[in-house]
Amino acid sequence: METLTLIRTNSTHEDFKNLVTELNAYLSVIDGSEHAFYQQYNGIENLNHVVIAYKNNEPVACGAFKRVDASSAEIKRMYTKPEVRKYGLASKVLKELEQWAFEEHFENTILETGKRQVEAVKFYQKNHYLSMPNFGPYQGIENSVCFKKTLTHEKG
Repeated sequence: METLTLIRTNSTHEDFKNLVTELNAYLSVIDGSEHAFYQQYNGIENLNHVVIAYKNNEPVACGAFKRVDASSAEIKRMYTKPEVRKYGLASKVLKELEQWAFEEHFENTILETGKRQVEAVKFYQKNHYLSMPNFGPYQGIENSVCFKKTLTHEKG
């Protein structure tokens, strides 16, 4: 019988660091020459809200959020190992992050992803994220697409 466990932690967790290393390798291929630009906004040093998913005690997916302002948290570093994609793990991680952000009194979550990351764009749309104007460092960046979701007390 397979088990799935979600834990809440922070960016010092070794399993999170290892998953992010895999994520960065994946993104360096997709982003190509633009990878360095995006990487400067993806440091994990100060992420205090990290969720890691374990399948049969193996770390297989992660995500995090950070405070943008009093009402918004930015979803960061979402990743699922390729061999376990299509099982809904990313949605479970995202829902846990949204619940945690709601518990921390944020009104909405925002995020940025790349237009070339077609699966990511579809994933956020499936999870009820709506397009918004590019925010912060992503304003005017052609490959960036930004999304927003209003948080509610409902989990799931």
